[in-house]
Amino acid sequence: MYKSKRKRLFLKSKRLFLKSKRPFRRRLPPIQSGDRIDYKNVSLISRFISEQGKILSRRVNRLTLKQQRLITIAIKQARILSSLPFNGKPFEKGESAARTTGLKKKKKKYSSIEFKFQSKLKSNVN
Repeated sequence: MYKSKRKRLFLKSKRLFLKSKRPFRRRLPPIQSGDRIDYKNVSLISRFISEQGKILSRRVNRLTLKQQRLITIAIKQARILSSLPFNGKPFEKGESAARTTGLKKKKKKYSSIEFKFQSKLKSNVN
């Protein structure tokens, strides 16, 4: 029994040094050394936002801690300055954050008592 236990320990230690069968391909970093992380660089920032407008995690982005912090700050600044939307896809070039054209004013709805009162007021004025 003692020999078999020693043999098992030896096999376990040998397994640690075996190479994995899947080949490892090193991925390129998402931010090159020349890229400036800034709220004005919307094309760079928009790569780190999901379809719903959420900031993607550091693990998904494959960023360093410092890069992720800078990206987060830049995204928040761009949202405040209306370069990026708070939710959804980034704006197109000619599209602005606030759209006021095409809005219709709602007519005020009166209850039956208010309607009768309004009609009496109109008849008295005339």
